[in-house]
Amino acid sequence: MLIALAFAGISNMIAFWNADKIVLRMHGAREVDEKSAPQLHQIVRDLAQRADMPMPKVYVIDTDQPNAFATGRNPDNAAVAATTGLLRLLNRNEVAGVMAHELSHVKNRDTLIMTVTATIAGAISVLSNIAMFSSFFGGGNRNSPFGAIGALLVMILGPLAAMLVQMAISRTREYSADRLGGEICGNPLWLASALEKLQAGASRIDNDAAERNPATAHMFIVNPLHANRMDGLFTTHPKTENRVAALIAQAQEMRTPNTADQSSPWPQAGSVPKKLPGGRRSRIPVTEPR
Repeated sequence: MLIALAFAGISNMIAFWNADKIVLRMHGAREVDEKSAPQLHQIVRDLAQRADMPMPKVYVIDTDQPNAFATGRNPDNAAVAATTGLLRLLNRNEVAGVMAHELSHVKNRDTLIMTVTATIAGAISVLSNIAMFSSFFGGGNRNSPFGAIGALLVMILGPLAAMLVQMAISRTREYSADRLGGEICGNPLWLASALEKLQAGASRIDNDAAERNPATAHMFIVNPLHANRMDGLFTTHPKTENRVAALIAQAQEMRTPNTADQSSPWPQAGSVPKKLPGGRRSRIPVTEPR
């Protein structure tokens, strides 16, 4: 057990210190600044100031699927990334809602939380392999008819249990980031509207890099994989409908108006009906920049 824990701890510490570079490289992200992406950069800067956080690095991923994620081990070493599909699909207020959600992950240190759970999951997986090896090749209790069967069960159920814990924590952190993101951007309805559009777009458009690297799926604001459509034990994201309902309730608690108030850093906007991809009409009062 100690060998398994040490092995998993070392491997995950290496990943923890280099995770941002690894993940960004996996998805072909390119860093942008105020010259190459002025509006996105300004949105992130304004949100970071409102959240009392250091300015993170900003990246753009060239893919048609609308999505976004954050990475980095702490607020001082953070990065946020948005896809070109997202920037084409969403208006300014909705982009602000998404970026506020991603900054919430950084502010809540979700990367650290997921690294700790990954260490535990890794230890369980390595321990399962050791148990199997010891049973089959180490001459365990050969008089027990359940030796080989027990080892096989540990090999299968151990990593499965660890995976379930990781996914459950990931879903919990999404709700938390939604709520804090609504507070940071000042209007939870902006994020709710964005989530509806992102889910509709992500369900129709492939993300090849995410399909090649499914272990990064939990980092995205909506699930980038097409094989995972149920809100159950094996999902990394809650149902979008549930997230939207929670954001609507939050907006009611905050008594958020359907139009931007004078103190908002975002452009004045009016409430207009907005059609979603596929012809659906959103039930969220979306604000459209003038």
